[in-house]
Amino acid sequence: MRQKVVLITGANGEMGHGLIQYLAKHTDCNVVALDVVPLDKSLRSLVSTYIVGDVLDQMLLGRLVVEHEIATIYHLASILSTKAEYNPETAHRINVEGTLNLLRLAVEQSQWQGTAVKFIYPSSIAAYGIPTLKDKAEAGEVVEEDWNYPTTMYGCNKLYCEHLGRYYNSHYRQLAADHEGKTTVDFRAIRFPGLISAETVPTGGTSDYGPEMLHAAAKGEAYNCFVRPDTIIPFMVMPDAIKALVKLEEVPKNRLSKYVYNITSYSISAQEIFDIVKKSFSNADIHFAVDPARQNIVDTWPERLDDSAARQDWDWSPDFDCERSFGEYLIPAIKQRYE
Repeated sequence: MRQKVVLITGANGEMGHGLIQYLAKHTDCNVVALDVVPLDKSLRSLVSTYIVGDVLDQMLLGRLVVEHEIATIYHLASILSTKAEYNPETAHRINVEGTLNLLRLAVEQSQWQGTAVKFIYPSSIAAYGIPTLKDKAEAGEVVEEDWNYPTTMYGCNKLYCEHLGRYYNSHYRQLAADHEGKTTVDFRAIRFPGLISAETVPTGGTSDYGPEMLHAAAKGEAYNCFVRPDTIIPFMVMPDAIKALVKLEEVPKNRLSKYVYNITSYSISAQEIFDIVKKSFSNADIHFAVDPARQNIVDTWPERLDDSAARQDWDWSPDFDCERSFGEYLIPAIKQRYE
């Protein structure tokens, strides 16, 4: 008999670390972890199986179907915004074709099992594209349906994959003779703000100037922040991001009014992050050295997000506001990491 499992792609990334630890602590589910690099040794005892492989490898995905009964997929694997701009075609192949492969796998599993496989997809604030700073200042709290004009390959990939998920959920092969009554995937996505983790080092996100300041200060290294001091975007710490993924997975489908939900915790300027870091690390050698290209990207993202739909549909609320994020989670943990 095949084992019923939760599949996590991109398992060795920032979000994968937190999700594996959470599921091991709070559930008894069997986790299959997939990443292109070997899973960190500290996580291996927490999963049933870890596989070194690529979401573009259809033979590997076929093997997963043969060996496991997949109940939920957390599809975390992607190339992030900054790295994607250096090789947009590769990013598109991994971010879009990889997602398409997983969605197809999920539909096949759903139809074989007779119940919809949950497909939990972390989208991003990068799906937005606000054309001017004036528009950004006037936009206020941005809802999911507004300003969907991304300027990065990563943002385009995320927005398109949201639509792919909606298609596979509700319209897959809609002209096929046997379409009516077929079970398809249960797709659910979250548009995350900038994420900050104390557990792992940033890996190429355009919002990573926040965590990069913290990690550099704790290591005693100089750091040039690549955005203006007045740059404001929403942020969230990783424990709240993991909580949101799991909470969205658990909620009954009949409560959901959307396929894609904003969530947020607090909006903060780069100057405010700088001030917090300097207060905690008095010798921090941090300066502002604006990278115009990366600044232009961040300027297209909202200052604030409207997450009222998530709050209403699945009782979303963050555990960490700004003060608690830095004071209770980030500063103590990052200090300890580098002592």
